[in-house]
Amino acid sequence: MIRTPLRPLARILDARSKGENPDVIERENKRQRHEVMRDKSRARAETRLLMMAVLFIGAFATVGVRMGTLAAVAPQEPEVAEAGSPIMAQRADIVDRKGRILATNLVTHSLYAQPKLMIDPERVAGELGKIFPDLDVARLTKDFTGTRKFLWIKKKISPEQMQAVHDIGDPGLLFGPREMRLYPNGSLAAHIMGGASFGREGVDSAEIVGVAGVEKAFDGWLRDPANGGAPLQLSIDLTVQSAMEEILAGGMKLMNAKGAAAILMDVHTGEIVSMASLPDFDPNDRPAPLTKGDASDSVLFNRAVQGVYELGSTFKIFAVAQALTLGLVTPETMINTASPMVYGRFRIHDSHSLGKTASVTDVIVESSNVGTAHIVQLIGGDRQKSFLEQLGFMTATSVELGEAPTGRPILPQKWSEISAMTIGYGHGLSASPLHLAAAYATVANGGRKVTPSLLHDPRHQPGEQVIKPEVTRQILSMMRAVVTRGTASFGDVAGYQVAGKTGSADKTKPTGGYYKDKVIATFAGTFPASDPKYVLVLTLDEPTTYAAGMNRRTAGWTAVPVAAEVIRRVAPLLGMRPEVEPEVTDVLTLVGN
Repeated sequence: MIRTPLRPLARILDARSKGENPDVIERENKRQRHEVMRDKSRARAETRLLMMAVLFIGAFATVGVRMGTLAAVAPQEPEVAEAGSPIMAQRADIVDRKGRILATNLVTHSLYAQPKLMIDPERVAGELGKIFPDLDVARLTKDFTGTRKFLWIKKKISPEQMQAVHDIGDPGLLFGPREMRLYPNGSLAAHIMGGASFGREGVDSAEIVGVAGVEKAFDGWLRDPANGGAPLQLSIDLTVQSAMEEILAGGMKLMNAKGAAAILMDVHTGEIVSMASLPDFDPNDRPAPLTKGDASDSVLFNRAVQGVYELGSTFKIFAVAQALTLGLVTPETMINTASPMVYGRFRIHDSHSLGKTASVTDVIVESSNVGTAHIVQLIGGDRQKSFLEQLGFMTATSVELGEAPTGRPILPQKWSEISAMTIGYGHGLSASPLHLAAAYATVANGGRKVTPSLLHDPRHQPGEQVIKPEVTRQILSMMRAVVTRGTASFGDVAGYQVAGKTGSADKTKPTGGYYKDKVIATFAGTFPASDPKYVLVLTLDEPTTYAAGMNRRTAGWTAVPVAAEVIRRVAPLLGMRPEVEPEVTDVLTLVGN
């Protein structure tokens, strides 16, 4: 830029020579310079105004076009999407065999905060602490006054809590609609339901996923829109489940037991009508799993499925059933029961003397370890192992629970002859009560393999023939004798012909060996013996009761009375009427002439 001097030397000299005032030249030049500067400034301002006008017109035109477009489009629900696929909040109901609700969804709200929008963060933190006592007010205050832009406060709140938060009146507290899983029966059938939690989450929606039980086993099915919202129907009967849990809880308390489990199963279909494990929990507020210690100490532990125990003398039924099937013995065959039985460095004892010999029937009725060991010797370890495998004792059950694969039986490292003998009377092989229930159902239904299931399916197909029908009738006769004159005499329920077998096994130590004063007491039975419909397996963990002048731990004194009360209560609920059992007599009666 070339600037014109205010006092050009040539003009100044010329003005002086003519006697003119040189200052006039300077003032003239200043005026011209200011006029040029003013013109440039005006031109620059006009250009800027023109550009701003064009921008405003363009912005308003864009907004107008967008508004017109939205007004012309048909209304539709907004879709919530994250990276990948949209969040699917829907989940089907779960019902019992009669269609009664076990699990459903409830519309609720979540509570979250945007601290940058808060007016008084410290007051908000204090008010939230009053509404939700479990919140850490100090931590909330720190989060609200820090740099965080988003903060979950509660994933689900009640309508009353929502109103209380509303009353705080701070714009930084916001609500998001969502569905939560609701179990209207509380802790009833808790281990079957398992529970659900939130998966992927957004402020306007949350994915419900199963974390245990049938909720986990059928998670994909329950969330599949292709099912059209059809409920998942289970085999359990809510009324029977309630009655059994009530009696089991009372029996557990009465017998001073650490835990308890019970399974009621249809002997023909394998459908589980009721299954309980105590202590239990409320799936609406599922507790956190244990991070240390024994897993069985957790209320989440399903003793009926995950608990694997040596089930004691209940196994004797299988040894005798196999020997009868192979034609090695008959119910009247006399077996050596002289106690103790010596095998190398091992000694096998009976709890009471049966004399030198006893019939196969009395081996079961009097629960002879020695007699059972001799019967197993006739069978042989390899054939015994194959038979127990057919009954399902070598693998975890396939029941539809997320925890089922963890209930894998514990087998001996080497299936030696002494192992086979001890397994024959229920020591050396650990299995779950559900394994035992399925095997007893196989015996009770005429010998066809039973696969336990929690699904109600009228199209059930019978399994393979494992035991001869005539053998199962002989076994049922022996099991009935156990109740009428044997170790389960407290289990006889008038009108229902209960047949069963007791089992009392010392608990194993985590470090090896056995406790001397802790047992697993089990009763496995079926009713009615003349035409079995259901199998009941009931187990008490570490029971003890004072009776007949001394402390008692065996199943005959602990598990059996509780099982009898269960049958007495649930049989009418199952539609079974008590029947008078025909009395067997050798006396001739004249009925006509």
